[in-house]
Amino acid sequence: MILEHFAETLLAAVLTPQLLLLVVAGVAIGIVLGALPGVSSTMALAILLPVSFGLDPGAAMLFLIAVFIASVYGGSISAILVNIPGTPGAIVTQFDGYPMAQGGQAGHALAYALIASSIGGLIGLTLLITLAPVVVAVAMSFSSPEFAMAAVFGLVLLSFASGGSTFRGILVGLIGLICGMVGFDVLTDVSRFDFGTAALQGGVELVPLTVGIFGLAEVLRNLATRDGALPPVPRIGSMLPPISRIVGLWKTVLRGGVVGTFVGAIPAAGSAISVAIAYTMEKRLARDPDRFGKGAPAGIAGPEAANSAGVGGSLVPMMTLGIPGDPITAVLMGALLIHGLRPGPMLFANEPGFVATIYVAVFLAVVLTLVIGFGFMRIIAQVMRVPRVLLFTAIALLCVVGSFAIRNSIVDVYVMLFFGVVGYLLYMMRIPPAPLAFGLILGPILEENLRRSLIISRGSWSIFIERPIALTLLVLSIATILVPLAVPLLRRHLRGARG
Repeated sequence: MILEHFAETLLAAVLTPQLLLLVVAGVAIGIVLGALPGVSSTMALAILLPVSFGLDPGAAMLFLIAVFIASVYGGSISAILVNIPGTPGAIVTQFDGYPMAQGGQAGHALAYALIASSIGGLIGLTLLITLAPVVVAVAMSFSSPEFAMAAVFGLVLLSFASGGSTFRGILVGLIGLICGMVGFDVLTDVSRFDFGTAALQGGVELVPLTVGIFGLAEVLRNLATRDGALPPVPRIGSMLPPISRIVGLWKTVLRGGVVGTFVGAIPAAGSAISVAIAYTMEKRLARDPDRFGKGAPAGIAGPEAANSAGVGGSLVPMMTLGIPGDPITAVLMGALLIHGLRPGPMLFANEPGFVATIYVAVFLAVVLTLVIGFGFMRIIAQVMRVPRVLLFTAIALLCVVGSFAIRNSIVDVYVMLFFGVVGYLLYMMRIPPAPLAFGLILGPILEENLRRSLIISRGSWSIFIERPIALTLLVLSIATILVPLAVPLLRRHLRGARG
């Protein structure tokens, strides 16, 4: 059924000039923002999220996913040209991309990255379409206890998403849970944590919080830590490597695509892990591993395929279980919630046409990224010459305007500014800010299902132990917290025993 909707939606998007232009605009903006060091994919989505409010849910997803996928590739542009990755997933690309650019083959390096990224994106989409129904079939047997424990497990896992101390990540996630409780109780209709302020009775809006911690906080961080212009952009030259070399990388791209998809499907794994695995794998399988780090095409193609394939992988837990796999999908999930759509197994049952729209958005974004990347790469590279102060001033202005445009309320701007400062302070204290958004998203899901479970069991907590899936998720959550604490103690004990 979904595949039938896919064909219909794809045809409608291609034949509707407004929708096609929306995807083209999303891809162009995504590549440019991804190519700018300091502007991550998460930040790009966060500051553009308010733009989607005036669109219907399908058009909004077409635009946001186009920005998402294009920005993932865009990060490789600055990594190759100036040795500064635009996104975390492009960290490994600079190892061989920059030396190739310094050797006068910047165009070839960009082409390897673009082609591998596009094919990897299609591999990720294929596996997404294949894996999602399997996960949904299992999730359809979930009831309130399972969803409550899935939310707990997701929150614990996502505490690892931004690095840093796991304990601090969980602490920030709990603060996010409390933020999700602000406003009227959905069961008792009693106002909570509003400090007597009518503006907070409706709760903390997700978009101002997201724009604040992912947008404004990043602006403040970049302005405080970096100054001046970027290094000189080298001449790009020809962007057409020999066809034989491109074809010779097919195994590399395939391996990277599969690795990226499956690693991306693990909540909190992140693109940095998948690209590192892909790079290490290619180096070990290479006939001449000494070439890696000096401009090996496989050192670009493998990680870039894994990076883009991770998009499809990260959408699996978000769409099927309602658990965002990383900060980027947390923003996407927020967009769905704002448009009245809750990700999870029922989304596939009740809205198969919308699920097909997401698949179409991924497909069109991948194809158009390839086309626009080849056609306008030289123009995109020139954008990197924009002074950083002007760039981040414009982004800060977008944060303010976007937050106000949600409900035409100055309160949302104050909320955005507050969480922007909070996000910056968390960064200064080396505490990951992303779990704050995860807590706000998963908090209402956890509270609703937890309380419903206790109502069903008449107040007995044993309901979470009696049900096998809920118990498994609970045990995994506890193990995720305890294992990082137990491993160092075990190592000390073994060292003491040997000594």
